[in-house]
Amino acid sequence: MHQKQKDLQLQYEGFLKTPFLWHGKGVFDLTQFETPRSETAPFTTVIKQKLRLGKLVERFVSNELQQYPSIEILAENIQIQNDKITLGELDCLLLQNNAPIHLEIIYKFYLYDTTVGTTEIEHWIGPNRRDSFVQKLTKLKDKQLPLLYSEYCKKYLDNLNLAIKNIEQQVYFKAQLFVPLKKYGEELPQINNECICGFYINLQELRQFSNCKFYIPNKHNWLLEPYTHVDWLNFDNFNTKLDVFLNEQNAPLCWLKKQNGTLIKFFVVWW
Repeated sequence: MHQKQKDLQLQYEGFLKTPFLWHGKGVFDLTQFETPRSETAPFTTVIKQKLRLGKLVERFVSNELQQYPSIEILAENIQIQNDKITLGELDCLLLQNNAPIHLEIIYKFYLYDTTVGTTEIEHWIGPNRRDSFVQKLTKLKDKQLPLLYSEYCKKYLDNLNLAIKNIEQQVYFKAQLFVPLKKYGEELPQINNECICGFYINLQELRQFSNCKFYIPNKHNWLLEPYTHVDWLNFDNFNTKLDVFLNEQNAPLCWLKKQNGTLIKFFVVWW
């Protein structure tokens, strides 16, 4: 297995280990798609071009679903068009135990900021404050899921011999969540707390970790659980690399290696 495929396999395993953000019917009355727990299978899909993280996750979900005898994928990434204008995309149409499901796939990184909104759900925002959990839920509820019922979608369903009244809509929503350092270890009532995998800090708070080692993975490796065999940086070198991100108002996901060997994921935020 060459290096690219090894990297993909590690990213796939990290993706599989990421918990669902809730179970059953959750926020906004959206039903979470549940997959049977299974042993990690090899990621066999050949990926020739560089995909952004969201598209890579869609390939990972597809690979995972193909492992289950009860699931048959009918179509993926279906572009719904009116003449030549693309109205949107259906991520996946599948049969689970012969029951048709429209599945929307989401994988997010959210930070808990109590200065945003007034409820727990409203407090979850993207690392760079450009998106939020509520915005994504609203887009799902108001735009992505209703697309299935539009007149322009009917011909695609007819080609698959699917009756719209029989299709259930579900989401495949996984997330990595990060809380302020002072809240790390606390539980929150409305989400699956297994998704909380680290904390976030600003530059001032970073100083308390000056005796630790650091690593900044590339975006695709945000999926991974931290491991020891990487090129760790000391505090000063880490700060130098960090400046490049923060000056562009990008909050990087980083790995922290404490003196006792403990490995933790965390974000350093510019805000």
